[in-house]
Amino acid sequence: MLESILQVFVTMNGVATSPFVLLVLALIGGYLGSRAVEIIPFTRRIIERREAQAAERE
Repeated sequence: MLESILQVFVTMNGVATSPFVLLVLALIGGYLGSRAVEIIPFTRRIIERREAQAAERE
């Protein structure tokens, strides 16, 4: 069983060091982060305040 676990770690290390996989993970993380900001009420209020201030300046 230990050998199987070690094999998984070695495989994941090889995948994680690939620039293409890291690019895909970065894009997915950016998308999920932007969705989380829209969902969380506290951050939504901050964004609405900034948009209101920008509208007042115009």
